Amino acid sequence: MAKAAKSFKELLVWQKAHQFVLLVYPITAAFPASEIYCLSTQMRRAAISVAANIAEGFKKRGISDKTRFFNIAQGSLEECRHYLILTQDLGYAETGKIEKLLEEFPGCLWLMRVPWRPTIAARDTPELLNS
Repeated sequence: MAKAAKSFKELLVWQKAHQFVLLVYPITAAFPASEIYCLSTQMRRAAISVAANIAEGFKKRGISDKTRFFNIAQGSLEECRHYLILTQDLGYAETGKIEKLLEEFPGCLWLMRVPWRPTIAARDTPELLNS
C-alpha cells in the first residue's frame, strides 16, 4: 500500500502539470510580439492555474473544497487545450510534444474525481484508492 503524500510535489498529477507549464513557456516565448498581451499571456496563466489549483487543493481539508480546486484545474487544462489548437492553427508553433503530455492527464485527473486520498507519485493509480 502506498503511503500518503506529504506535499503536493509528490503527486503525479502535479508533476505532470508542472512539466506542462515548463513546456508552455518556451512555446509562448516564440510567439509574435503582437501576442505578448494576448494569447501568450492567456496560455501561460491557464497553464500555471492547472498546477497552482492542484497544489492549493492538496492542502484543503474538506472534500468539497478539494473538489472545487481540482475542478478549476480541469477547466484550466481544457482552456490550455484550446490555446494549443489555436497555436497550431495560427502556425505559431508545433504543439505535438506538449499535446502528448496532455494525453497523460486524463488518468491523473481521474484521481481528482474520486474521494480524496493523496498517494505518492509513482503509486498514483485508481486501484490504490480502493485499498
